[in-house]
Amino acid sequence: MFDIGPTELIIILAIVILVFGPGRLARAMGEIGKGIRSFRDSLSSEEKSDSVSDANVTPK
Repeated sequence: MFDIGPTELIIILAIVILVFGPGRLARAMGEIGKGIRSFRDSLSSEEKSDSVSDANVTPK
């Protein structure tokens, strides 16, 4: 469907750098990284809380 090669990716990256500038682009990538890390942490803490709540259930 989408056949994007390396040349097209380089052109897209150049346009993004021209539009946002290298400073804003670096900050945006940092914020995206923090968001991904926060998402992963919330998933892992949810899994831990599920396993703890399962351990506290007594069978009948």
